[in-house]
Amino acid sequence: MTVLFFKEDMKRTLSYKITDEYDGMKTEYVLKTHRFSGSLIKELKKYPDGMLLNGEHIRTIDAVHAGDVLTVNIHDIDSENIEPHDIPLDVMYEDEDILIINKQPGVPTHPSMGHFTDTIANGVMYHYNKNGEHHLFRAVNRLDSDTSGVMCIAKNSYAHAVLGEDLHTDKLIRRYMAIVEGRIDSGDGMVNAPIARADFIKREVRADGQRAVTHYKPVEQFGNYTLVELQLETGRTHQIRVHMSHIGHPLLGDWLYGTEDKSLFPRHALHSSYLRLVHPVTGEIMEFIPPLAVDMKEFKNSPRH
Repeated sequence: MTVLFFKEDMKRTLSYKITDEYDGMKTEYVLKTHRFSGSLIKELKKYPDGMLLNGEHIRTIDAVHAGDVLTVNIHDIDSENIEPHDIPLDVMYEDEDILIINKQPGVPTHPSMGHFTDTIANGVMYHYNKNGEHHLFRAVNRLDSDTSGVMCIAKNSYAHAVLGEDLHTDKLIRRYMAIVEGRIDSGDGMVNAPIARADFIKREVRADGQRAVTHYKPVEQFGNYTLVELQLETGRTHQIRVHMSHIGHPLLGDWLYGTEDKSLFPRHALHSSYLRLVHPVTGEIMEFIPPLAVDMKEFKNSPRH
């Protein structure tokens, strides 16, 4: 099936040229084979132009035939509870479906108590409004406030659903760079230790926790610190921080799982350094590699070590 796509104000339009393999199939089947979830199909039904066959309204139970054009219009609105504010964004890539940014450290992703207007979400809403676009804020790989680096934001519900399905598969690969305390001189390693909630904020390794696997390898040693590259096999809250602390190498500046002294480094030294994804619409394999965060680079090169 050939995918055609173009932009209209306030909605994302996707058109599919029906090929012989889908001849006589129901519309719902065609949509589900193209990764439209049941909830998204239900949402499409709310709009007269949600599903069109050759320009005419069609129901999910209606059949399509080879040569037809099935058009889907995905409507979107602003996140009403997120105020647009001019928070600087380092945009690495943007199209009609995804926004890729290099997130600065010290900025929360979502609004929360005490952070209603100074988050990535506020900046993204400002960015959308400035460009005359209307979207909900949908983070695909949410980063902690202190974590810097590459972050993916979906611009419509279809892109968000597809990338969400890909998140813990080999279709969407995330790697991180971290500075940890102590020297790791051996080769590649793996931490396979379940993680559970210790309290409202903190997590811990515990036998009754959820499966959590982190792969790591040392990149460079300097003084009593090691720059390591990490890749997640699972995505538990604080997973890298908990696992590295568990093996005796907490992240530099991690007051929650390491030392409480922030004078040496003001945040946990974690950087989202690599993102590879399959574009939810075009199917293109895309890679994004931001430079190491300035503060981590400066610490690594400091003569204090």
